[in-house]
Amino acid sequence: MFKSVGLVARYDQKAALKLTDKLADYLAKRGLKVYVEDSLSDKVNAHYEFVPLSEMKTDFIITIGGDGTILRTAINVPKPEPPILAVNMGVRGFLTEVEPENAIEAIERILKGDYKIEKCAKLCVTAGEGNIPDALNDVVISAGEPSKILYAEIRKDDKPILKCQADGLIVATPTGSTGYSLSAGGPVLDSEVNAFVITPICSLTVFHSLVLPADCEITLNALRPNNMYVLIDGNYRKLITEDEPSVKIAKSKNVTSFIRFETGFYDRLRNRLLFKGTE
Repeated sequence: MFKSVGLVARYDQKAALKLTDKLADYLAKRGLKVYVEDSLSDKVNAHYEFVPLSEMKTDFIITIGGDGTILRTAINVPKPEPPILAVNMGVRGFLTEVEPENAIEAIERILKGDYKIEKCAKLCVTAGEGNIPDALNDVVISAGEPSKILYAEIRKDDKPILKCQADGLIVATPTGSTGYSLSAGGPVLDSEVNAFVITPICSLTVFHSLVLPADCEITLNALRPNNMYVLIDGNYRKLITEDEPSVKIAKSKNVTSFIRFETGFYDRLRNRLLFKGTE
């Protein structure tokens, strides 16, 4: 049984903040301990405990926003991550599960145990000094300055595969294959495929997307310039400045778990992304 819940919401949308207040009150009346992300402390009326995402150790989390809110949550919450119920208040909301008007009904189903868990793989990233958070969607590698070409070598399990010249490289999970990688011309990976995909951004060489098994380690070496910009899920940024900048990417031991009901991967593709309007 779930006894505690965290609420994370878009802080730039009044409707999301209003729903946060409503759900906080409802969850408290249902006997749950309610925690609200501290960045909302001066934006909502809820009189509950405000905590930073990095300290939100709850039984589950409700995100009220779009995919960006989900990715921000997945980067920052303590590991192992509590499961997420994602309420769609975004533009597309590919990763979300329910619409705002169905949020309370979804909560009731959760409290009755009428749900399933979908576990999504993440990428572990090592570059320079210090820790880098895992990526649920993608890791984007580029030169340290706008409009500069990245000359890079790609290695699989420390064996060279190819060299490329591009604005950057996207390494995406099956979840992330429906995002930036797809926009850059990459394939959609079925959610059950144990793999990830490397997609170039505006490549100057004849190089299309490359699908690789999830149990391998990929190394991206910057041949020039002598710096490398790493972007995790559009949220975390790090500039690597070394004589030979390098990034290693492998499957993480961590996963992001989503609370689901009837919807599946292809339901979301059909209704929110690729095939809408083709039925």
